[in-house]
Amino acid sequence: MGRPTTLLQQRPVYVIGIGMHPYQFPSETPYPQLGLRAVREALVDAGLAWPQVQSAFVGTAALGMAAGRVMLRHLGSTGLEVAQVENASASGSTAFRLACLQVASGERDVVLAVGVDKFGDGRRAVLKDGLPPLSPTANVPLVKFALLARRAMREGGLHIEDLAAVAVKNHGNAARNPYAQFRKPRTIEQVLNSPRIAGDLTAMQCCPRGEGAAAAIVVSEQAMRELGLDRSRAVRVLSSVASSEELVDDAPALVELVRKSAAQALDQAGIGPRELDIVELHDAFTIEELLYSEAIGVCEAGEGPAFLARGGSQIGGQCAVNPSGGLIGMGHPLGPTGIGQVAEITRQLRGEAGDRQHPGARLALAHMIGLGSVAVAHVLSRG
Repeated sequence: MGRPTTLLQQRPVYVIGIGMHPYQFPSETPYPQLGLRAVREALVDAGLAWPQVQSAFVGTAALGMAAGRVMLRHLGSTGLEVAQVENASASGSTAFRLACLQVASGERDVVLAVGVDKFGDGRRAVLKDGLPPLSPTANVPLVKFALLARRAMREGGLHIEDLAAVAVKNHGNAARNPYAQFRKPRTIEQVLNSPRIAGDLTAMQCCPRGEGAAAAIVVSEQAMRELGLDRSRAVRVLSSVASSEELVDDAPALVELVRKSAAQALDQAGIGPRELDIVELHDAFTIEELLYSEAIGVCEAGEGPAFLARGGSQIGGQCAVNPSGGLIGMGHPLGPTGIGQVAEITRQLRGEAGDRQHPGARLALAHMIGLGSVAVAHVLSRG
């Protein structure tokens, strides 16, 4: 029995325009100003006018009800469909997935996915579920990943310098990214000597929260022809998958979630992990990049630190992991993060990433997880 045909294979979908507001520390800037800068940049990049956009999916985790319509009406009330999406850190990734599927279904031909957030006051639903927590820190992600790091150090031979090396790489990439929140390269010593936050994780090994926006416009083949869009800069979405955590006995559940969701996305795209040139993944804490690189399959199990040490995950290496700077360097404003990954990948596949360009980039994976835990993954290809 062959691989099932997906909507994205039956009706191809392309990223034709991208835009961003730089990620930054919390400010007094109203969120519509953040989001509209990204949307306008995407429209110009695509060569489209606002009335040509038929629907919009807005990813946000901390703004409140109806944020999308309140923001987009400043571009003009055109009657387009607007849907707001919340899926924790995967909010933007989910908005992008829904935009792609709407085009692939044939319901629309030009769809906007935009993520925008400010550092909000939203409380996580797990704090309202009526169940007493096992401990005061049971639902704190930082503690969860600090424990995961300690387990890897105890059982897998991981060293504290291996964790710091992830932060050095990603801060170095972010220093070359004009949209990044952190713009300074860092050394191993600086990372290790920054304030300890939990367990072996120091401040520079943890992503910052802040604000920003990212936008991507996806279109059908028909729209590209009829609207005269520039096909040479179009990036195809080969696959899109979403899933949630399962109970497993022999591995950390979150790592297994990444492994399965990435494998499903790659299988739908018809490629293997070693064919990937770019991976943008959820590195809210340094331990994640090491474990997820192995889980995705860009290196062997247990080889994450060695893969990084020999330059395999550097720009210009075997597979550039987080060339944007990742969540650690570029920032993690929640709502925009997943679409920001797509924007970085689109630049890389177009060959427009400037001095952080990965040579010959052809295939890429964008992978995000969110509280709950959920995973959303996309495979994209050049032209």
